[in-house]
Amino acid sequence: MKAFILPAVGLAASLVACQSGNNTPIHSAKADTVSAVIQPVFITDTVAHDTDDPAIWINPADPSRSLIIGTDKDQDGGLYVFDLQGKLQRDKTVTGLKRPDNVDIEYGLMLAGKPVDIAVTTERFTHKLRIYSVPDMKPFDNGGIEVFMGETGENVRDLMGIALYKDKSGKIYAIVGRKSGPTDGTYLWQYLLEDNGKGQVKASLVRKFGQYSGLKEIEAIAVDDQLGYVYYSDEGKGVRKYYADPEKGNEELALFATNGFTEDHEGISIYQLTDSTGYILVSDQGANSFQIFPREGTSGKPHNHPLLRKVTVKASHSDGSDIVSIPLNARFPNGLFVAMSDDKTFHLYRWEDIAGKHLKSIR
Repeated sequence: MKAFILPAVGLAASLVACQSGNNTPIHSAKADTVSAVIQPVFITDTVAHDTDDPAIWINPADPSRSLIIGTDKDQDGGLYVFDLQGKLQRDKTVTGLKRPDNVDIEYGLMLAGKPVDIAVTTERFTHKLRIYSVPDMKPFDNGGIEVFMGETGENVRDLMGIALYKDKSGKIYAIVGRKSGPTDGTYLWQYLLEDNGKGQVKASLVRKFGQYSGLKEIEAIAVDDQLGYVYYSDEGKGVRKYYADPEKGNEELALFATNGFTEDHEGISIYQLTDSTGYILVSDQGANSFQIFPREGTSGKPHNHPLLRKVTVKASHSDGSDIVSIPLNARFPNGLFVAMSDDKTFHLYRWEDIAGKHLKSIR
């Protein structure tokens, strides 16, 4: 998942208009803990087997017609597509995938000379990336792209997390994780996505990076396109932060969210207030809650991410999540937060309800 970068000038104008007020985050010395359970505005229709991870696509022509794409994690799984009321869009839903785990969206990959918005999911049992155009959900991957080629050992090619990164020049990368991997700083592999010359996507390996504690596994990955950072959950340890640009090296910039988690560190989402400010939300799976940290760090320390707020949500044992700060419609004027729930659904929340009185919104 990522801090959302606006794909259209019209949307950019609407966001600037909503940012006219004071949107500086409050970084209190003591974290705010909310015990009341936050209720979703909508709960999606159920999938066939097992929800795992959502991604939100913003319709550039009409944000109220944006879509949510969620994985059904099973050997006969799929990518389920929902509208902003959680209603299944059967004509867009893709089935028959071999345990799709995580999914992410990026805007404007050049294919056959035209920009195409893409959804990329990790297909665990085939060790492939599956790539679809959005919103029509047509495949552009020639049946899938194998990754972690040459790796041997139990679970080291079983795909899990993915995040897409678009750099300032327009290059799009996939950062991919797996069920198990080495502790030598090469757990994640990063691939450049390009046209193969025939209007389909090819992937070229550009780097291997990422420390791993060896405690549990790495699944949730999120990219902040605008600031150029990638975050991932080392599930038994904390959240690790690196540069997303492979040319900036493999130095670990931060390890945070190391305390106060009941079970696994899971889904990561980034709420963008301004070009440089906002919030990082991390799922505390066992507590049915999310911990919230400052996107920009603290004064003079951009890689210092102290806990700001804990919120409890109705979504149960949430793995994946996604968030956007674009005004979508009257129900989601400050953006939308989507969290997976273990009852085969995804839950749709207003940002205002997550933020409460202590965190800022775009309005």
